[in-house]
Amino acid sequence: MFNYVLRRLLLLPVVILGVTFLLFFLTQRLSPEMRASLYIKDPRQMGSLEEVIQKYGLRDNMFKQYGRWLGNALKGDLGYSQSANMPVAQAIKAYLPATIQLAVVTIVLVVFFGVWFGCVSAVKKDKWQDVLARVFSVGGFSLPIFVLGLLLLMLFYGKLGWFAPGGYSVYTDAVVHGGSFHSYTGFLLIDSLLNLNFRVFWDVLSHLVLPAVTLCIGSFALMVRVMRSSMLEELGKDYVRTARAKGLSPWQVTYKHAGKNAVIPVITLASIQFIRLLGGTVIVETIFEYPGIGRFGVIAAQQLDIAGIMGFSLMVAVLFVLGNLLSDILYTAVDPRIRLD
Repeated sequence: MFNYVLRRLLLLPVVILGVTFLLFFLTQRLSPEMRASLYIKDPRQMGSLEEVIQKYGLRDNMFKQYGRWLGNALKGDLGYSQSANMPVAQAIKAYLPATIQLAVVTIVLVVFFGVWFGCVSAVKKDKWQDVLARVFSVGGFSLPIFVLGLLLLMLFYGKLGWFAPGGYSVYTDAVVHGGSFHSYTGFLLIDSLLNLNFRVFWDVLSHLVLPAVTLCIGSFALMVRVMRSSMLEELGKDYVRTARAKGLSPWQVTYKHAGKNAVIPVITLASIQFIRLLGGTVIVETIFEYPGIGRFGVIAAQQLDIAGIMGFSLMVAVLFVLGNLLSDILYTAVDPRIRLD
């Protein structure tokens, strides 16, 4: 396994180079004047565009410019984000914790309920439980996520007033930035508990409900379908019939034997979905004005913030490679028959 992990880690720089070079190539389609405007903070400096172009070498060869950006990136300098009005590295550090909170809450709900409903659907094949699970999964998978998000926002915020958009309320913002609140981890859910401020905890958690449920329904539907298909396949194999013939209880046969093998495809799906969530749930974070990394990426793209776009893309590329590697390693934990060579 060590050699396999090492090979995958050595592949990481190649993937990052490919992704960042492609994006850098696309940004070069913009004129030097347009790219120079990204370095200007004061509108009065617009008259000195040529000086900015010369200072940052925006007319240099593309490979030379890319090499200069890559060298700075290796030092931790990803440039300055005009859309966030801060360095890109600082922006990622500021926005990523909120997305991680949302991703963790969502994936826990998806895996727990998706695996459970998928197992029940397979065991109760063609019965009312199976029909209900299939109808719900098809409906959830077919409903566009932006439509679902808008419906939930209209009902639970606009009509009932239960859950508000955003990351937290004005009260929490005042407490967090008031000086007495200590940020230990950067995650408000955890920090609020460490500060023994349960009002902030419930406030942050309540703002996670609507975006998490929106993400959960679509992902949950796919998880149920995958788990059901995998479970049905395992239940039809010889080792399951042998286990039943030995007199093992239905619970042992279904969940201890068949369930352990059926969950292997779910690991791949869960890891990919989790990394996708970490990469930024662009649509959901935009609908609910959730202050996560996905919303940062959207705003950067809207404002042609090249530094922000490059930094966001670099982060997503790294997460996807590491996430796929983690899912492969988890295979061996679930099924010892699998070897990574």
